[in-house]
Amino acid sequence: MTPRVLTRAAVAGLTAAALFGSTACGSGFDDPAAETTQSTGPASLQIMIGSSGDAETKAVQDAAAAWATSSGNQATVVPAQDLTQQLGQGLAGGNPPDVFYVDASRFADYASVGALEPYGDKISNVGDFYESLRNTFTYDGKLYCAPKDFSTLALQINTELWSKAGLTDADVPTTWEQLTATAKKIKAKGMVPLVLGDTRDRIGAFFVQNGGWLLSADGKSATGDTPANVAALTHVKQMVTDGLVRFPKQLDAGWSGEAFGKGAAVMTIEGNWIKGALQNDFPKVKYQVVELPAGPAGKGTLSFTQCWGIAAKSKYKEQAIKFVEAMTSGEQQIAFAKAFGVMPSRESVRDQYTAEFPADKPFIDGAAYAQGPVNAPKMDSVLQDLEAGLQGLANGDPKSILANFDKNAKAALGGS
Repeated sequence: MTPRVLTRAAVAGLTAAALFGSTACGSGFDDPAAETTQSTGPASLQIMIGSSGDAETKAVQDAAAAWATSSGNQATVVPAQDLTQQLGQGLAGGNPPDVFYVDASRFADYASVGALEPYGDKISNVGDFYESLRNTFTYDGKLYCAPKDFSTLALQINTELWSKAGLTDADVPTTWEQLTATAKKIKAKGMVPLVLGDTRDRIGAFFVQNGGWLLSADGKSATGDTPANVAALTHVKQMVTDGLVRFPKQLDAGWSGEAFGKGAAVMTIEGNWIKGALQNDFPKVKYQVVELPAGPAGKGTLSFTQCWGIAAKSKYKEQAIKFVEAMTSGEQQIAFAKAFGVMPSRESVRDQYTAEFPADKPFIDGAAYAQGPVNAPKMDSVLQDLEAGLQGLANGDPKSILANFDKNAKAALGGS
């Protein structure tokens, strides 16, 4: 998981209107009469990925070539220029790739129209995938696809600025109260305490820490306007009002990692993709990573993940499942982690990963209490409206923002 996660707006711009348009409920993806004839012979799999760069492309191509050689099949890996657009066109046109990356934020859209093969229970040792990731790719009680890898949010601290503010390890915050107290000490030294992205993908962590979230666990009910969420959003607004939190645009930055890298804030809340970004753009910044401070309800963070989707219309489903099995083995996931910095989705290689990348332990630890993205179809415009509300939080009313989300979400969830 890399800067793809940062471009949520781009992901939301799905061009496959034909896939999710007025005929979406009767799209034919789940039409038994349209069942694709399966081939039991050697497969020629087409695999489409949304690559973070050359390192990821090469790693997946090498792994696919090794699987093809050992299994007697063929596997062609295509890095998409725009995965959402190209995949949407392939699915709508009835000629999708056999295997492809599916972002958690798009999963319910694809699953709800029958575009995905629900093969999850055919992967061996499926219980080894982190529970939060399995939940993310479960729709109507079925685990559709195997989690590929994941990221969580944690707290990054600029150690040089931390010392300049007169702070020590004893000041590292583990609760909301401590975060506020530490932030006040930093502000008193004339520095910006915390830069925070003004989106649900960052602010949402505070909802989870207070025992709330935007949707019910089954993804069928809107739960934004609850006392827990209102209190959490009010807490964030108070930190903004008090000058303890600044949004990236207030610091002339495109995202929190940029502001943090420039030294414009002492702390930020980002995922483990910040590591590569800082190495590339701000290699001299020294920082440490700790788990997010717990809220009144306990620890909470957000997870960002993708799965290996298999097209319902693929004629090589059996071979595609074997391909995914190979790509999600513990050994292969560790190889991917070394190649392009992702965190394995299998718990069984957690210790091996943290031994290799000890600085990432706070991110891995977050898997135990992470909340996945909003998991319901047809929510794009609803979430975009929520983002607009959050971006105006400084002058907005938390309860009104969340009540508006519930109103819009109920309309979307109640539709066909």
